[in-house]
Amino acid sequence: MATTHLTTQILRQTPPVCGSCRRATTTGTSSSSPLTITFKTRKESSPKNQKFKWARKLSLVEQSSPSKPTVDVEGLATFLYDDLPHLFDDQGIDRTAYDEQVKFRDPITKHDTISGYLFNISLLKVLFRPLFQLHWVKQTGPYEITTRWTMVMKFMPLPWKPELVFTGTSVMGINPNNGKFCSHVDFWDSIENNEYFSLEGLWDVFRQLRVYKTPDLETPRYQILKRTANYEVRKYEPFIVVETIGEKLSGSNGFNAVAGYIFGKNSTTEKIPMTTPVFTQALDPELSDVSIQIVLPSEKDISSLPDPSQETVKLRKVEGEVAAALKFSGKPTEDVVREKEKALRSNLMKDGLKPRMGCMLARYNDPGRTWSFTMRNEVLIWLEEFSLD
Repeated sequence: MATTHLTTQILRQTPPVCGSCRRATTTGTSSSSPLTITFKTRKESSPKNQKFKWARKLSLVEQSSPSKPTVDVEGLATFLYDDLPHLFDDQGIDRTAYDEQVKFRDPITKHDTISGYLFNISLLKVLFRPLFQLHWVKQTGPYEITTRWTMVMKFMPLPWKPELVFTGTSVMGINPNNGKFCSHVDFWDSIENNEYFSLEGLWDVFRQLRVYKTPDLETPRYQILKRTANYEVRKYEPFIVVETIGEKLSGSNGFNAVAGYIFGKNSTTEKIPMTTPVFTQALDPELSDVSIQIVLPSEKDISSLPDPSQETVKLRKVEGEVAAALKFSGKPTEDVVREKEKALRSNLMKDGLKPRMGCMLARYNDPGRTWSFTMRNEVLIWLEEFSLD
């Protein structure tokens, strides 16, 4: 009786249709800061109350106002902020929030039941060990919510465990009859054809399976905000570098000086663990004013680090900012690096972004111990501003 009474208060008779599955616009009534990932704390529920936890997420509708929406879509957006971060963890998502016949589509996968939807999630957990980051949730239609996310996965069956990155949006349709999600359609930023079955999407998966050798060393921490077909956009945390004057982007002049600092040529003869990558940075349009840098471990604080023994070697804190990165393999010769910088800058400007002057080359591998086709190199350009719409 209690359940029946609650249901009659929540829902009104509406046409038996599902919310929209179109690709959403970015305008909505519920949003967060563009570069902020928001997580709301899930309140623990007793087993006896678990059966009704989804019903409690819905708003009570005033029976005297038939023209008003029958579902509290803003409340469902808040629910997704809480629920979706559990997509691939042991807790999992709340299946009671979805229709039994929920339709899931991404460019290479489709399921038409909640069981198939959950099976797909379980399969991804086994094969890829995905890390899911939720950026924002917005209402984009009367019975539609759009989310933006990043998913980073390692394909475990291959010996080199390649990292696959997908970013995009999910458009989630709401059944107005019961307030549950009846469709979930994913759109990837890295492809144009997002219709199922997309050969472009399949190729996007396969091309990320190539071998890149990344040493098992600490790297600067960053969050991938967006991955297109041509570059990644990353939000870097602050990090400290030891640097000196270099010769050219692809050169190694000055490396012995900065490496000497971490090997003990400093005021306290302290030996500091090696990290990766080695950066060379140019700050001028001609890419000729170059410095070479080694990143110091994240637990180090610039105020407590020993002073360099050489006057030409300096310590500097790099503030956390947003950069675009283009990854490539092979030997990073000067011509190749400049070609990659030109291509990256052109694509950024074509996409309406504002690249800063200069660039950085990141080299992750020891060239004397790494096959060139497995080398991981990156050209990075800092961005003036970036909005994650």
